[in-house]
Amino acid sequence: MDSITVHGNGPLYGSIPVSGAKNSAIKLMAASILTDQTLLLTNMPRLADTKFLGRLLQQFGIAVTENGHGADQETLFDAREITSSFAPYDLVRQMRASFNVLGPLLARTGRAKVSLPGGCTIGARPVDLHIDALTRLGAVIELEEGYVSATAPRGLIGAEIEFPFVSVGATEHTLMAATLARGTTVLKRAAREPEIGDLARCLVMMGAKIEGIDTDTLTIEGVTSLNGGEWSVIPDRIEMGSYACAAAMAGGEVRLTRSRPELITALTDRMVEAGVEVIPTEDGVIVKRDPSQRLKAVNVATEVYPGFATDLQAQFMALMTTADGVSVIHENIFENRFMHAPELMRLGAEISVHAGEAHVTGVEKLKGAPVMATDLRASVSLVIAGLVAEGETNIGRVYHLDRGFERLEEKLGACGADIRRVKGPPVEGPGDDH
Repeated sequence: MDSITVHGNGPLYGSIPVSGAKNSAIKLMAASILTDQTLLLTNMPRLADTKFLGRLLQQFGIAVTENGHGADQETLFDAREITSSFAPYDLVRQMRASFNVLGPLLARTGRAKVSLPGGCTIGARPVDLHIDALTRLGAVIELEEGYVSATAPRGLIGAEIEFPFVSVGATEHTLMAATLARGTTVLKRAAREPEIGDLARCLVMMGAKIEGIDTDTLTIEGVTSLNGGEWSVIPDRIEMGSYACAAAMAGGEVRLTRSRPELITALTDRMVEAGVEVIPTEDGVIVKRDPSQRLKAVNVATEVYPGFATDLQAQFMALMTTADGVSVIHENIFENRFMHAPELMRLGAEISVHAGEAHVTGVEKLKGAPVMATDLRASVSLVIAGLVAEGETNIGRVYHLDRGFERLEEKLGACGADIRRVKGPPVEGPGDDH
């Protein structure tokens, strides 16, 4: 499997274009199932996860055509005819979010058989909420031999559904299914992440009737069919936040283009508090720090949007490893999401973890060492730390990173980072969706 080698070599200067959001793209891809017309998605990231889901869509008879490069990347989906509604374990296990094809298949064809997703490295994320919501919409569901078999003999029917807690996946999944349900569906305690708003607005472009976008209550008036169309994927706020942390860690001045800094204010506010300059621009943001000045330790607690994103927790922890003082980081979203802490400690970081809380005591310097990525976001936190570590940091199992970061070595290298990929045999396996 591939690894990435980083040599700490001073500040970064340059520009980094932010790619389309992975967490939006994969749900928009699933939405292509809902229409028999073509859906063109522009600003599409080219990632292991989008490739996995593209293969799954092709399993259903959907034509998937990729075009363009860089900023001009786009993918055309033609679901004129659904020839199969079976999603096998070998494909679903590679990405938990692929379970979200169940609702669109059920809404479009009246039946679906989808494997339950495999394990997750950042904690248990059961699909009970998804199944309960679809049942409330009139689906008849049976669990057998690791598969969810669902039918809707009379079609899906609108219902009022209040989620017991905020769930991004369950909100997106139910929203897609409800667009073709008869009558009105009301989703209460809905998640408000920007990627959900992006999905909802794309569905409206396709002819869906949705009110309350960007709030915690969504009202969907079902329609008999959806159109195709063209939609541009929103910028990836997690990639944007990750590169912002990288620029702050190494120092220098990096301009993040094709981005929307208002999506990560919970992060940038903490960065400013730590001593980083964050300057909005017409198409993004500039991140500046004098490398001769040490950062200040800042506390954070992860929350649902618009709070501090759990998907940026590992990157911020890396940033705090060399800050002056002690930073307390509370993880309130996922259990088992401090697995990057021991790897950062291999680089000389001082971190103590107790249940959902980590105490990071800043050190004067980090030293390179072999480390191993444990999940998608942890992998990039090790790259960030490696930018300032003395000597060589070699990061293994970076197939995790390839699931959510596009051309990372190229983008950081263009700003002066000493970073390269060491090729190895390909690896495909289950992983987290964040």
